[in-house]
Amino acid sequence: MSVAERPARRLLPVALAALAAFAVLVGLGIWQLERLAWKESLIAQVEARIHQPLAPLPDEADWPAVNFAQDEYRRVTAQGRFRHDLEVQVYALIDTAPDGSGGPGYWVVTPLALADGSYVLVNRGFVPVDRRAPATRAEGQVDGPVTVTGLLRLPEEAATFTPPNDPAKDSWFVRDPEAIASAKGLLRVAPFLIDADAAANPGGLPRGGLTRVTFPNRHLEYALTWFGLAATLLGVFVALVWSRRRR
Repeated sequence: MSVAERPARRLLPVALAALAAFAVLVGLGIWQLERLAWKESLIAQVEARIHQPLAPLPDEADWPAVNFAQDEYRRVTAQGRFRHDLEVQVYALIDTAPDGSGGPGYWVVTPLALADGSYVLVNRGFVPVDRRAPATRAEGQVDGPVTVTGLLRLPEEAATFTPPNDPAKDSWFVRDPEAIASAKGLLRVAPFLIDADAAANPGGLPRGGLTRVTFPNRHLEYALTWFGLAATLLGVFVALVWSRRRR
C-alpha cells in the first residue's frame, strides 16, 4: 500500500458514517417539509370550514361516506333529546379551562337521540375534575327537545402515551363513538361526534366551544434546522479531508 493510500483508507469509515448521518439529516428535513405542507392544508381547511354556513347532520344513509377530507370540522346542527343516563366523561387536559387556566378535567359526551331512532354522540364541553359527577351540575342536564350546533369530528386517535379506554370501569381517554355506543348498548350510532359550540348550558357547565381550531406550525423552522445540521456536517467533513490532505 502506498503512502498516499493510507490516509484515504483511514478516512473511509469516517466518510461512510458522515454519509449515513447526512442522509438521515436531509431525510428529516424533507419529512418536515412534507409535514409543513400537510399542516398548512389542515389550517386552511379548518379555517374555511368553521366559517361555513350551518348544515344539517348527514343522514344515516350517508354516514359511511363521511370522511376526514370532506367533513372534519364542518359546522352542523341536529335536533333531538339527550340521554343523560348514558353520559360518559372523557379525560382531557386542555390549555384553557372554564376558570381561565389550563388543567385537567373531562369532556362530557352524551348521546343525542334523533327523531328517527338513531343517535349521534355530542361532546357537550369541558368540566373540571371536581364537577365530573352529573349530580354536581344538575342544571346542565337539559331535559326535552334540544337543538345542538357544533363541529363534526371524526373518532379521536390515541396519542402514543394515551391510556386505553376501559369500558368496564367507565374510564375513557379517547372519544371513540363505536366503543362508547357498544359499552352503552346503543344501536344505529353515527360514526362521528359533534363538538358543541360555545352556546351556554344552564349553570354554565359543560363549557362548549373549546374545540382546538388553531394549530402550532413550526415545521419550516424544524426543516431548516435539520438542513442546517446536514450542511454543518458536510462542512466539517470537507474541512477534515482538507486538513489531512494538507498534512
